[in-house]
Amino acid sequence: MRFSSGLARFAPRRKAESKKQDESKTYDKDSVLKDAEGFFGKNTEGLAKVIEKAFADHGRPNGYIKGEEGSAALTVGLRYGDGTLITKSMGSRRVYWTGPSIGFDAGANLSKVFILVYHLPSAGALFQRFPGVDGSLYFIGGVGMNYQRRSGIVLAPIRLGVGLRAGASIGYMHYTPKKTYIPF
Repeated sequence: MRFSSGLARFAPRRKAESKKQDESKTYDKDSVLKDAEGFFGKNTEGLAKVIEKAFADHGRPNGYIKGEEGSAALTVGLRYGDGTLITKSMGSRRVYWTGPSIGFDAGANLSKVFILVYHLPSAGALFQRFPGVDGSLYFIGGVGMNYQRRSGIVLAPIRLGVGLRAGASIGYMHYTPKKTYIPF
C-alpha cells in the first residue's frame, strides 16, 4: 500500500517531465508564426488565422517544411515542389514532392509552401505517399491550407500562391529524398 501511494506521488512529476520533453521537440505557435511570416512576408493577410486553426486541430508540430511548388491542371493535374524539412530533434534535410490529381480543376499556380509536420517519428518516415483533397481558388493570389494524413503522421501544407486556378481535386503527394520528375 505504501509503495503504490509513493508511486502516485511521483506520477505527476513524470507526466510533467514527459510533457516538458515533448515541448522541447516541438514548436510553439509564436515561433511558427514568426518563421512563417519571415518566409511569406509580414503582411500576409490571413496567415495567423490559418496557423491558429492548425494548432487548434493538431497542437504543436514537431517540424515544418519551407519550400516552393508549381502546379497545373485541366481535370488532371500535376504538382512539383521542393523544400527543407526543419526539426529540433532530427536536424534538417532536403525534401522533394510530386503528385497527380484528378477533379474539377483548371489553371496553374506557383506557391510558397510552409508545411507543418505533426507526429513525425523520424525524418525517413516522411518519404511516402500522403493522400489528400484540395480545393483552390487563385485569382492573382491567395492563402490556403489542407491536411494530409498517413501512418499517424499529419501534414498541414499552407500555400501562398499566385496564378489563375479554380477547382477541387483528389490525389496524393509523394515526398522523396531525391528529385524526380515522375509524379507517380
